[in-house]
Amino acid sequence: MSLRKYLARLQAENKLVTVAKPISKTYQIAGLLKQLEPQPVLCEQVAESDFRVAGNLFCTKADFAAYFDIPVAEIIPTLTRAIENRKPCEVVTAAPCQEVVIEDPDLDALPVLKHCELDGGNYISSGVFVAAHPEHGQNVDFHRAMQFSKTEMAVRIVRGRNFDAFLQDLVQVDVAICIGNLPNVLAAAATSVELGVNELEIANALEALPVVKARTVDVFVPAETEFVIEGTVYRDRRHTEGPFVDLTETYDVIREEPVLVVKCITHRRDAIWHALLPGALEHKLLMGMPREPTIFREVNKVVKCLDVNVNPGGCSWLHAIVQIDKQHDDDGKKAIEAAFRGHTSCKHIYVVDADVDIYNPLAVEWALATRFQGDVDLVVKDKAPGSSLDPSAEPGTKMTTRVGFDLTKPLVAKGKNFEKAPFPQVDVEEWID
Repeated sequence: MSLRKYLARLQAENKLVTVAKPISKTYQIAGLLKQLEPQPVLCEQVAESDFRVAGNLFCTKADFAAYFDIPVAEIIPTLTRAIENRKPCEVVTAAPCQEVVIEDPDLDALPVLKHCELDGGNYISSGVFVAAHPEHGQNVDFHRAMQFSKTEMAVRIVRGRNFDAFLQDLVQVDVAICIGNLPNVLAAAATSVELGVNELEIANALEALPVVKARTVDVFVPAETEFVIEGTVYRDRRHTEGPFVDLTETYDVIREEPVLVVKCITHRRDAIWHALLPGALEHKLLMGMPREPTIFREVNKVVKCLDVNVNPGGCSWLHAIVQIDKQHDDDGKKAIEAAFRGHTSCKHIYVVDADVDIYNPLAVEWALATRFQGDVDLVVKDKAPGSSLDPSAEPGTKMTTRVGFDLTKPLVAKGKNFEKAPFPQVDVEEWID
């Protein structure tokens, strides 16, 4: 399926808000998307660009599951199977993403949004970067990119990640930025896998994904993506990047980051730009959800794991709620340690029993209130480097304190009962018209 086919499906189901009036890429589109979140939106006329803009496309797990026609409970098994059973992509020689080729590129012609007042510039936030290394092959991941001229952007490169390894080794790396992708590509690009794994093969295992060779760089890109921006990232050429609203909905700091020089842009006829609102629900879903299979896999090695929710309340990055089938008294603490191994950026882990709805914050708080004693059930780990996204972490070093909460009930109750009392089930329609 292409992005435009998906939008047509949403429209047919009366789930798409269409904005016909001209709207600006500076602040107005971002403000509208935030006001209408989580409703999908298509802006038909952008004041500064000839291209349409769509946003709020996958704000919830229900949206993601509905696209693949699976229940929400099947998301983790589905992503896990795709990671473990990757499929090489079919290579095509002609593709919709190259219907229009611009060899004299101008980023000003694109609807690159300025989201918030203090942003350092116009930002590409939905860009899936495809890069290649002569030894390790292709790497696919997300990087935000701040435009500062018609052909240049400063790219936020997180140190220690796979693309950073490419850049440190090769000094300059050719890339293709793909914008306007479907959830198989988005989820795969956000997944953390070992160096040498081509994430597009994960996407292809989720849904068939033909690829085509980019026009000016030696990488293969999704054939039906809407836009491809081709260029080179230079390790030793730097430009200020930021401020930018991060996953935590707070402003990230200004840094000196590598520069990307654009040399070619290709796109579909009548292409549609995907606007990914920073710090909003779609951003959170695409960051947090791909971490759930890795947590699930680690926890399941030591106890029976039932489900994992890297929840929006924890910025879909710093918190995880883990549901287990407790069989031994120390299963809760084992699950905490394993969950931290599964997502090293996580700061707080909550482990609950099978009867607690991990998607209901009130249910999790109820477990905290009724099944937790701090002197027995709290796990406080030694300070260690955490997430650069955490504004409370120690500046510069990212040192943070990780804490686990064992909210599981004891196997043998001493005193009061830990079970929530059920109310009788009645047929409401029998009593109320």
